[in-house]
Amino acid sequence: MPSGPLQLSSDAARRLRLRTQGLTLSDGGAGSSELSPVDVVRRMVALQGQDLPAVLRAIAVRSRPGTTIDDIRARFDAGELVRGWTQRGTLFATTPGDLAALVSLTGERMIHSGRRVRAAEGLDDAVVAQAEEVALEALAAAAINGGIRRVGMIELWQRAGVPVEGQRGYHLISTLGMRGLLHWGPFAGAQQLVVATPAGAPGAAEEPDAALRRLALSYFTSRGPATPDDLAWWLGLPKVPVRAAVSALREEKPDAIVEVVVDGKIMLVGQEAGGHGLAVRTAPGLDPELATPSGVVLVPGFDEIVLGYQDRELVADAEAMRTVVPFTNGIFRPAVLLDGRLVGTWRRAPKRGEEPYELVPGVPTRARTAIEAAVAAWPLG
Repeated sequence: MPSGPLQLSSDAARRLRLRTQGLTLSDGGAGSSELSPVDVVRRMVALQGQDLPAVLRAIAVRSRPGTTIDDIRARFDAGELVRGWTQRGTLFATTPGDLAALVSLTGERMIHSGRRVRAAEGLDDAVVAQAEEVALEALAAAAINGGIRRVGMIELWQRAGVPVEGQRGYHLISTLGMRGLLHWGPFAGAQQLVVATPAGAPGAAEEPDAALRRLALSYFTSRGPATPDDLAWWLGLPKVPVRAAVSALREEKPDAIVEVVVDGKIMLVGQEAGGHGLAVRTAPGLDPELATPSGVVLVPGFDEIVLGYQDRELVADAEAMRTVVPFTNGIFRPAVLLDGRLVGTWRRAPKRGEEPYELVPGVPTRARTAIEAAVAAWPLG
């Protein structure tokens, strides 16, 4: 490695971010990763998952070529992948070990942040305690069958006199999830079942400072170039302890994280321990992948390439973000990336006479043709 921080242009940084995100394309236009779905999630720690079909596709598109949605579902059915409230009060797909580690770091803060909502819904501590007792008893009895449907859990609470009208049932499930008591597990049809989170789940006993340093390294390895403040936002934790954890990590493992300068801004990239061709290998002028435009990449809604950072300016300007998030409801549409930059949104089955994409002005005709071909070839439904 050259001495001093690597100087990267914005173009090179975006291409590097595609690489660390596992979205680099092979010559055939398919994902170049050889990772299994579980390895993808383990490497990325967690992928935003409030939209279940989208997160299944986000995992698949980063997995080895030929991976199907059914392959991803099978890993949830086997208990190797789970979905829970790990950070920022929303759902993420993760592994059982990282579910426990994340909730141990973020759960108390998420529960505190939701106190006003619960109060407005009439869900005081006594109601939550009653819901917990009913849920844990039911989940223990249902363990042999794999879990309980959401509607089944709400019916159990209703029969026990727990208020579940409106959004109360959801708030109770999410609160118990943030307490590390339950999560979404195997599938029943198109939906997942609620299952109990084992008290001795791997990761639960991990020392908090060590867990935060480990997660920080994974974040910069799977999402760099990024900043400590991006990590703090992603985790939903205060900046000061996260910055301290990153500093401690860099002292503990000085070769694990590379500092890069992107148009004058200092950012960090984790070095890949397992050697999947995703690390900062050399100076960008000597690295063909960073010197060559990366072409068209399609990702599903709520993808980490867009949502995984507090500062999204490297990938998207305000105009492009308005195509992906056109309303104020927080719904992120599927995104079109051209050479690592967000240029619009796409849809697999447009209405008759409609284009399969909505792009920002200025995208050249040749790129539009490539985008249309990529949409037509999208293998994940």
